[in-house]
Amino acid sequence: SATAVVVLSHDPKIDDPAVGAALGSSAGYIGALGGRVSQAGRAERLRAAGWGEADLARIRGPVGLPIGAQTPAEIAVSILAEIVAVERSRA
Repeated sequence: SATAVVVLSHDPKIDDPAVGAALGSSAGYIGALGGRVSQAGRAERLRAAGWGEADLARIRGPVGLPIGAQTPAEIAVSILAEIVAVERSRA
């Protein structure tokens, strides 16, 4: 439950299997980079693969806190901040 999984490639052939593996684990945080359209497409593909709504609700996406991040470093900070927030909310 202390494991965080974040997929970042924007390629469904890479991201979808990784998200599926994370959903099958006890990972406490599952995040996926991509906008709302990408997230909707991923959810549809995962539903077709047999994942339910409760499973899909575990996926955080677009990943990261909405801090207006623009650079890769700022995006990384927003992702890590969200991971910490999720972890602390369980404590």
